[in-house]
Amino acid sequence: MALLNLLEISKAYESQQILKNVDFFIEKGDRICIIGKNGGGKSTLMKIINGTLEFDQGRRIIQNNVKIEMLNQTPAFKKDISVKDAIEEELIELKNAKIDYDNLLLKLENDFENSGLLKKQEELTNFLDEYNAWNLDDKTERVLQQFQLKEYENHPVTQLSGGEQRRVTLAGLILKKPDILLLDEPTNHLDVYMVEFFEEMLLKEKFTLIFISHDRYFIDNIATKTIEIDECSIKTFKGGYENYLNAKKILIMSLTKSHNTLLKHLKSEEEWLKKGVKARLKKNIGRTKRVYELRENAKKNPSLINKIKLELEREQKNFNQEKSINRQKMLFEMYGIQKKLGSKELITSFSSRILQNDRIAIVGKNGAGKSTLLKIFLEELKIDSGSFKKGEFKIGYFDQQRIFLNDDKNIIETFCPNGGDRVDVRGQNMHVFGYLKKFLFPKEYLNKKIKLLSGGERSRVALALLFTKKIDCLILDEPTNDLDIPTINILEEYIQSFQGAVIFVSHDRYFVDKIAKKLYIFKGDGKIEESYQNYSEYLSIEKELKKLELYTCKKEKNRPKITTQRTIKFSYKEKQDYESLPLKIEELESKIQELQKCLQNPECYQKIGLSKLSMQLEEKKSLLEPLIEHFLKLEEKIEFISKTQYNIS
Repeated sequence: MALLNLLEISKAYESQQILKNVDFFIEKGDRICIIGKNGGGKSTLMKIINGTLEFDQGRRIIQNNVKIEMLNQTPAFKKDISVKDAIEEELIELKNAKIDYDNLLLKLENDFENSGLLKKQEELTNFLDEYNAWNLDDKTERVLQQFQLKEYENHPVTQLSGGEQRRVTLAGLILKKPDILLLDEPTNHLDVYMVEFFEEMLLKEKFTLIFISHDRYFIDNIATKTIEIDECSIKTFKGGYENYLNAKKILIMSLTKSHNTLLKHLKSEEEWLKKGVKARLKKNIGRTKRVYELRENAKKNPSLINKIKLELEREQKNFNQEKSINRQKMLFEMYGIQKKLGSKELITSFSSRILQNDRIAIVGKNGAGKSTLLKIFLEELKIDSGSFKKGEFKIGYFDQQRIFLNDDKNIIETFCPNGGDRVDVRGQNMHVFGYLKKFLFPKEYLNKKIKLLSGGERSRVALALLFTKKIDCLILDEPTNDLDIPTINILEEYIQSFQGAVIFVSHDRYFVDKIAKKLYIFKGDGKIEESYQNYSEYLSIEKELKKLELYTCKKEKNRPKITTQRTIKFSYKEKQDYESLPLKIEELESKIQELQKCLQNPECYQKIGLSKLSMQLEEKKSLLEPLIEHFLKLEEKIEFISKTQYNIS
């Protein structure tokens, strides 16, 4: 039986219809993602489910005692309440149930056959099992650590940033575990490590939830069902985002096939229509009417198919344009740069170069210094030491606050400050509506004030405005926050066709994988690692290494002490290898670095040839790995010999 049913629900705001005769249900264990355009009805549906928004017609049926909780975009807290107390306050019912259970056990020790007490014990046991509330203190501690709230646990919540306050609310909700949890963009303000922990909690604790998200990996990992709100109705798809895309492909094929059948049928009916007026009047006036209906459907179908195709192509398109007017121009050059904020070391001895065609994602934990590096690129912050050079070029900056928008101007004034209704987009003169239509704005929005737009709409305006500027380098700070998936697809399309460098901070793993060709990974304590790996692949390897490290530590801890002498010696060849390998490894690493530098220098790689250089690089890398592995094994053997000689555990 469903926990909640919505039957033939309709909702309109003034003259705009948002939902029309929609049906929706959620069963225990469902994890449903709602997707669709901003302003299309996602939040409206969520509020109707929550019971905080009236609908115009239809029925909302909810099972008795089902508790629904929602993560608000702007949480409210009591004045001066601490972080830990705010979380504990959400858990009062669960903690009281555990206290009652413990007291009941004491009573049962003296009256173990009391049927009333035994029945109460069974009820409390089921309740604590349902919400997994047996070890709440341990779970609270873990959530505080994983959400980076531990250091603030005794601070007033109201002193924290908006993102940190949302994490406090989210922490309380996932520990409380309501019967139905509603989440609106839950991964905003979470770094990838927090998202991984959050995903683990949702799956392990078997949550029933409905969520809105633009994080396509999160949707794939969590959703058992995806619903799309489009044209005031709901379409349902099994599984996550990848399944949704595959279903859309099948839908296009089905619509195309139906349209072709309709055209054939229309052709035969058109022939009948031409046979004569008398036959039509006498025999089949209704048939004539159907011909006109077929004509109308034949007109509508191609636009529907093209609309779905365009959405799908935007998602799947992967341009390989690597051209640039300023081919391989040097934008930034850093050598040994360092930056502190107070006593915190954010960047320590980092060296790198950024060229005209680079696509660089800056990733890592919150508070590690990612935005600081962006501010250094923007010359808003100066480095403490080292060398930082910036070339002569124009930067387009997209910040989280969208501060470059003027709230008092309307959209057309924003794009045409000197009057008129034309805008220049990469050398192409366009009508402002024709351009903004690509960013999903209807014509009636042109005279709408910026201050009246939603967060997602402001972001779309900011992005559209950014791509009208003549710039050589895009710097983007969390560009996908507040955007819906259709808009993110448009953003990706524009970035991939942009003829310049792109540097961006993001926690959106799907977006990073799709756009970035290089990663700057903030490891903490000021260390930044440069990597050409796919981000998901990097995170997966990092996770496996952590598991291996934990396993090794555990194994070392449990290893018995060696009490007997064993005679293990190096062979003559092993001794020779141990002495000669470091030099060979060093020479190979040096050669690999030379080849990598050559691949970044057009003058160098044009002389030798890109494919030849790549083959040489792969060959050297394949030689290096076995040598390192052999050397490490020899080192392990030496360490073991040393330990056994002196009876060291």
